[in-house]
Amino acid sequence: MSTPHLLNLAAHVGAGGLAILLGFAVLGRTKGDATHRRWGLWLVGITTIVVATAALGLAVFRWMPLFALLTLLVGYQLLGGWRAARTREAGPQRIDLAFSLLAVAIAAVIVPTALNDPMVARAVVIGSCSALGTVLSYDLLRWLAPKRWHAAAWRYEHLYKMNAALFGMISAFVGNTVRAWQPWSQLLPSAIGILAIVVQASRLARAEQRAKT
Repeated sequence: MSTPHLLNLAAHVGAGGLAILLGFAVLGRTKGDATHRRWGLWLVGITTIVVATAALGLAVFRWMPLFALLTLLVGYQLLGGWRAARTREAGPQRIDLAFSLLAVAIAAVIVPTALNDPMVARAVVIGSCSALGTVLSYDLLRWLAPKRWHAAAWRYEHLYKMNAALFGMISAFVGNTVRAWQPWSQLLPSAIGILAIVVQASRLARAEQRAKT
């Protein structure tokens, strides 16, 4: 392994570990206050380093279709979660549509190679493709929703995408480091992430209901 490859890998692993720790810190504290927003921005910045170093490693040092798919998925969810918190009631902007169409174009290249890769578990590839397809479908269909709909939806969108990005990173980490019980050990973080999203969304819905009464 060359020195540039080692340096890029070290930056990727270091940023990934820090992003996961910070992600759990954000997950466990009060939402919506100044500290949450500040930590969230740090999380976005550090996870951007994770995605950028992964993309560099895939493009320059070693191409792995599954991890290219996971890099696209985590990066797109991260961007979408950040944008949801930025645009809020205003809803998606033209730049968001451009991001979605770019992700579709990249997916059209990556997905067939990942599905045809005999070296990875098909269950992991199909699960990742399903997650990417779901978020892309939502982002394209939300343009059909009335403007007022975004005032109620943006918090749930932010919650889902940021949590999905966090647990997607954990899934990629487990897939790259844990050889036992594959592919289930790699799928487990995604299952836990879905549970965390459901719990948080339920809490948010109850809090919004209490605020109306």
